[in-house]
Amino acid sequence: MMSFFTRNAFKTLPPQEVKDLLDSQAIHLIDVREVHEWRDGHVSGAVHRPLSELSTWVGDLPKDKPVVFYCLSGGRSGQALSFCKSAGHTVEGHMGGGISAWRMQGLPVTRD
Repeated sequence: MMSFFTRNAFKTLPPQEVKDLLDSQAIHLIDVREVHEWRDGHVSGAVHRPLSELSTWVGDLPKDKPVVFYCLSGGRSGQALSFCKSAGHTVEGHMGGGISAWRMQGLPVTRD
């Protein structure tokens, strides 16, 4: 698989790397923020799955390529990773600094 993923741990990925992986369709990107945050702007190509509803969607995580989570700053995406790992799901990584870091680097957001 990809070099940044390890068998027993997850990685914190910088926003530009997440963008490059998403653009090449190498990952599934999941936004774990709440609905009002999603509506304020999100990464195009991301899927919205609020952390507050994790128990309802965790069993539906895609398995065909790595999953990367993100939130506002990295806290909730880290919680999602920890929960998924403890529940026995394959987890890969999250975007360091969340969408805040994404925006600080001037990367595009959408409101579709």
